[in-house]
Amino acid sequence: MTAVWTDKKKFETWLGVEYAVVKAMAERGLVPDNVPALLYEANGKMDPKRIAFFEEETKHDVIAFLRHLEELVGTEAMRYVHMGLTSSDVCDTAFAMQLRSANMIVHTSALQLDQVIHTQAIKYKDLRMIGRTHGMHAEPTTLGLVFASWLAELGRNIERLRIAADDLAFGKLSGAVGNYGNIDPEIERLALEMLDLNVEPCATQVVPRDRHAAYFNVLSLIASTIERMALQVRHWQRSEVDEVREPFSLGQKGSSAMPHKRNPILSENLCGLSRVMRGYASMAQEDIALWHERDISHSSVERIIAPDATILLDFMLSRALYLGKLDINEHKIDQNLKLSRTNTASSNIFLALMQKGHSREKAYEIAQEWRTVPEVVLQFLSDEEYNKCLDFERHLAHVDTIIDRV
Repeated sequence: MTAVWTDKKKFETWLGVEYAVVKAMAERGLVPDNVPALLYEANGKMDPKRIAFFEEETKHDVIAFLRHLEELVGTEAMRYVHMGLTSSDVCDTAFAMQLRSANMIVHTSALQLDQVIHTQAIKYKDLRMIGRTHGMHAEPTTLGLVFASWLAELGRNIERLRIAADDLAFGKLSGAVGNYGNIDPEIERLALEMLDLNVEPCATQVVPRDRHAAYFNVLSLIASTIERMALQVRHWQRSEVDEVREPFSLGQKGSSAMPHKRNPILSENLCGLSRVMRGYASMAQEDIALWHERDISHSSVERIIAPDATILLDFMLSRALYLGKLDINEHKIDQNLKLSRTNTASSNIFLALMQKGHSREKAYEIAQEWRTVPEVVLQFLSDEEYNKCLDFERHLAHVDTIIDRV
């Protein structure tokens, strides 16, 4: 991932864009046939330090790049390079290519995490545990269903990632304000076809930044999904819950002062990093509004958030693979389930009382009182009906259906 965002890779990608334009022009007889070959031979020879030297004087990175390129291909050939283009034609088109490369890595990492969680959902689909709402014991569920919920959400985000990446696969080679003032639209089409990019239908001097904002929003959604998982693990690992724990390696220490501690540091780290990711998404949205046909207020932001966000999310996805190595404390899970085993029947009793003819309000009052005075229910339900209400397995009758659906 880091290699995608090096200066050397950026300048090589810029050269690839310039090459595609010159190649398209050569095919239409607009430049000498040898010019594309000269640019092709320059590939791999770009020197970021030399470009930085020129930029000290020019205060313009693309002009510095072109000056260095002239050193490599010669003055005569450079007469035909960058013809009719503006800096953003090269930068934005190359940016789409770099983001595509970065996204392939992110997508692969997301699929790896998807597989890990899928395995856990199947493995623990029948492991009964207490479900909680508002942090309070609610009704029984299974550990596999918790994993399945994560799996479904991650799957939606992987699909969103695909859509957002497709929406990024657009370049523009349409000149200073996007109206093809000095370049033929056919040249743009041919060049972008070589680069496997679509033509931006209506550009200004830049590719509209709503495309990029949508992509960074999806990255932040994936980070938030990871946070949801990690936050659950943090709750499970609390001393008084102790149902599921992070892996703890040999020689690992939890606290410099309290040797007994086994802290959920992986999960806490991921929760913190998700906040950073949401900040990047906010910055990308701020980049959408630019003055007239273009300013460069977005450029400084993207130079930070594009490499940082993709590298960070790839790290988060890799770190989240610890979810496949969780320490499942089945004994404590069973203990906690039994703590509220009867209380989880309140909804069953509530429904049974209404089926016996009580109003909703009356049935609710009786079921609510049952928590402190269990005998009250036996005034209205037979022993058989009451014992049926206490059977929490009825809550889990459709676990397989849900797992299969996910």
